Amino acid sequence: MATRTLDSPPAILPLYARAAAALIPGASLLPFVPGGGGEIPDLDLELASVEADPAAVAAYAKVCGFALRDHLPPTYPHVLAFPLQMAVMADGGFPFGAVGFVHVENRIEQHCRLGLGEKMTIRVRPTKLQPHPKGRAFSLLTEVTIGGQKAWESVSTMLRRGGGEKPPGSKRDDEAGKPELTTNAEWLLGGDLGRRYAAVSGDRNPIHVHSLTAKPLGFPGAIAHGMWTKARCLAALESRLPDAFTVDVRFRKPILLPGRVEFLSDAAGREIRFAVRDAKKQTPHLDGRVEPLEAEIQDREETR
Repeated sequence: MATRTLDSPPAILPLYARAAAALIPGASLLPFVPGGGGEIPDLDLELASVEADPAAVAAYAKVCGFALRDHLPPTYPHVLAFPLQMAVMADGGFPFGAVGFVHVENRIEQHCRLGLGEKMTIRVRPTKLQPHPKGRAFSLLTEVTIGGQKAWESVSTMLRRGGGEKPPGSKRDDEAGKPELTTNAEWLLGGDLGRRYAAVSGDRNPIHVHSLTAKPLGFPGAIAHGMWTKARCLAALESRLPDAFTVDVRFRKPILLPGRVEFLSDAAGREIRFAVRDAKKQTPHLDGRVEPLEAEIQDREETR
């Protein structure tokens, strides 16, 4: 797989137009429009000298609940990588259009805090399609390096709904033995949350921005972005997060907007389990876990 190096971040709106064009019957026959079926092509995009804009980081922090600091929120590199992720999914060789994808799982490994003003190199590539009970899934692998050293990476698992099958050897989650979670906060989510998060993240998937655009794609109304929910949880846990950690989340039932949800977490400890549930029905929306990256923490302590 050859890496394609970009000179500048791809423009988001043309990519969305290309992705949306796949919904038009017959448009996928055009070579620049995704949706022709088949397998995910080998794509590997790289963008160097990426630097976060402090004003954009502040706006993002406000929407997600993070305090303003001299380093990036742990979920912000996902925003910086989003144009490359969209460029992958809007590629003419992609088997289906990106509009309507559902983000079902996300894993982040933060190897160190990323300071404001640091120049980063971002690399994104997709995996092959895998069976999923509700359709077909693939992952976007993202890596951020600073000075040639890996600083941050993520795995975003995306679902294309329809024609699902149970993967071989899959089984239900075993809840036994997991620590009990305590409700820490209740969050009231406005009907405009999807639009506010879209403005600071660039993720304008129509399933998030308005009920009128979500319903044609199979949703009863607009739903909250999964990465906003993850970011809001990490903001609530910010005082407990080490410099280097892994955070895995599974997005369960979508959060319909407007909505009222509860944030839950376990007692103080190095490993943190957390969740988001509907405040009234206790419908599960997100389950997550934070684990320290012991090797990175120890290496930094030994160099002090």
